[in-house]
Amino acid sequence: MGYTRWSDDAYEYLRDSRSNSGTDDIFANNRLGRADARMLPHGVKFRESRDSDIHPESLAVAVFLDVTGSMGRIPEVLVREKLGTLMNTLIDHGVAHPQILFGGIGDHISDQYPLQVGQFESGTDELDQWLTGLYLEGGGGGQSMESYTLAWLFGARHTSLDCFEKRGQKGFLFTIGDEASWPTLEKKALQDLMGYPEATDLTDRQLLEEVQRSYHVFHIHINEASYKDDPKVLGYWKKLLGERLLILNDYNALAETIAATVAVIHGVELSQVLSSFDAHTAGTVKNALVHVSSALTTTPKPAGAGGLLSRIFKL
Repeated sequence: MGYTRWSDDAYEYLRDSRSNSGTDDIFANNRLGRADARMLPHGVKFRESRDSDIHPESLAVAVFLDVTGSMGRIPEVLVREKLGTLMNTLIDHGVAHPQILFGGIGDHISDQYPLQVGQFESGTDELDQWLTGLYLEGGGGGQSMESYTLAWLFGARHTSLDCFEKRGQKGFLFTIGDEASWPTLEKKALQDLMGYPEATDLTDRQLLEEVQRSYHVFHIHINEASYKDDPKVLGYWKKLLGERLLILNDYNALAETIAATVAVIHGVELSQVLSSFDAHTAGTVKNALVHVSSALTTTPKPAGAGGLLSRIFKL
């Protein structure tokens, strides 16, 4: 996928057309009370990020959003205000051909649709189609855990990326939410959800090891509301991801945080990216990326790596 171009004019038109629309008008599947069948993972072999004449060096960026409870407001902010910021910040800072996949995450134990997956896209209408195609189920199990590792499973086993397969360049995978993850995906749940004829239990560490082969993996903890500075939630992610846990104190800066992370790992100075934001957003993003930035400035970059990372974030 990803054979069309981003257009600011098209995005402005979409934004203006929805200025008086409610949440359920934008996310039409909310009214239907079900996920879009095209976004269900059952039986899906691959989601593909491919090079093309207009995108000769595509870069895959997978963004999986928690759609439970209050986290459902974040996809709406992206649709109404920040999709253009995400794309333009990437393009303006050296990522000429981003292809973004939007997905939704819930609770595989209690939700009907714990995983929704779009396609990798570059064009305005296509990106908007999959983002607004999410069903904001609003469930969750109420146990401070969601099934974020389903995104890792899908990325590791059900995506095919030209950036990695042709050029040895990892894609990026972000999960976004305010809770910890269930540490294990049980085989019965995997069979039901994914359509696997056979399966075994999979742990978070197993899946992280798999997905890191082809992706730079980050979790963005939305540090607001019920789980603000929660030691259990933050402790879980810090132990699992270390520097790749990004703590975001204002969800309105999510698009900028994602784009800045990608740009910095591709060798752009963080200060250069931050200079394109307003003061509040720049401060929020800087705080979220403090450990990533520190890792980059204290570890030498390998010669001939095109400014990409070393040790922690190596290809």
